[in-house]
Amino acid sequence: MPPPTNDPQSSSGLSSQKAWSILWLLALGVLIAYVDRTSISSALADRGFAASFKLDNMDRGWLNSAFFWTYGLVQMPAGYVVDRYGVKVPYTVCFVLWCGATAATGLTSAFSGLLIMRLLIGATEAIVMPASYRWIRNNFKEGQSGTAVGIFAMGNKFGPALGAPVAAWLIVQYNWQTMFLLTGAIGLVWLVPWMVMVRNDWPSAEEMVVAKRTAGSISMGAIMKSPVVWGALITNFCYGYFTFFCMTWMPSYLVEKRGLSLSKSGLYTFFSFAGIALVALVAGWVADRMIAKGKDAVLVRKLFVMAGFVGGCTVLLGAWSASLQWALFWNVFSLSCLGLATANNLALCRLTLIPKPAVGMVTGIQQVATSLAGGVSASLSGWLLDVSGGYDLPMMVIFAFLVVGAASTWILLRPEWAPKIIQV
Repeated sequence: MPPPTNDPQSSSGLSSQKAWSILWLLALGVLIAYVDRTSISSALADRGFAASFKLDNMDRGWLNSAFFWTYGLVQMPAGYVVDRYGVKVPYTVCFVLWCGATAATGLTSAFSGLLIMRLLIGATEAIVMPASYRWIRNNFKEGQSGTAVGIFAMGNKFGPALGAPVAAWLIVQYNWQTMFLLTGAIGLVWLVPWMVMVRNDWPSAEEMVVAKRTAGSISMGAIMKSPVVWGALITNFCYGYFTFFCMTWMPSYLVEKRGLSLSKSGLYTFFSFAGIALVALVAGWVADRMIAKGKDAVLVRKLFVMAGFVGGCTVLLGAWSASLQWALFWNVFSLSCLGLATANNLALCRLTLIPKPAVGMVTGIQQVATSLAGGVSASLSGWLLDVSGGYDLPMMVIFAFLVVGAASTWILLRPEWAPKIIQV
């Protein structure tokens, strides 16, 4: 997919080639983050792992959700850090910590150890989204943002797409301990190009003063009073509820309800997340092309987001299908359709409608909703599975949230309700 412009430089003065190269590196970084956060779902679908720790459905729900509680708690502080202290150093430190915690998961022998490692991974991965969107906002223009976010979003979709089958394969071929050790250690290789390619943007004393003054041009009160911010929180929660259900419970659903082996469940998880990643990239690029031809950026992106939510509602057809083939088809189709919303929702809620000085903070706030969606989806689905004895009820809840997400996008995401900059 070619960049949507032939400009020799990005909006920050980087050469276009280097800006797009670093963007792909950011996409690879978030892919590694998602592999490390979702590898637990393959382990939880392994009967040997569950037996080792004597896990019931509620225990599995807590382990799936533990990551999201600290991930959400640290989002706003992470946004504050990158708005004021830059991207490179905070990202580097947190990257080392979460890879180490992932590897250490393979050395645990108690449920409490698993829980602590998941909490630590959540806290340290909180830097990823605020830092990445701050970098994208600083280096790409509006007419490029859909494609840029689409490329970046490929990382967080191919992460679970590749992570599920790779983790399943490693568990089948070796054991769950080896899986965690390898996925954590191999990710550290990413630091080599990151340290070489990305300039150190830790601010000097003078730049710190400017950053503080610039950040003060939009207050937390102005941010939290904005209907756009609240609309984005609702939309991101509803979007995240579905995707995180697929990340945390899809392998178990495919094994327990549809009778697939662990290896085959990983393969169909790959198809689902590969589908959403590719559709997200194409949808972001098409929206950019429409905007470049003079179409209203907000309207174009809102229509794509709503279409994605509506398409995702077909998840119920898979849940209710008696045929394995049709169930698997709708499983892949519904999540792929959600890709229409992926890049355009992120571009709209974090770039198009948000003033530049507040991108890190607003992204952190929105990630709280996304994190909450992950925690609620993982734990609530476990409870619903327990009380209903099947997966139909959890998927009906997904349908309800998708409808709410479409309505929130249309009603609340309006430019006149965006946060306003205060002249200082």
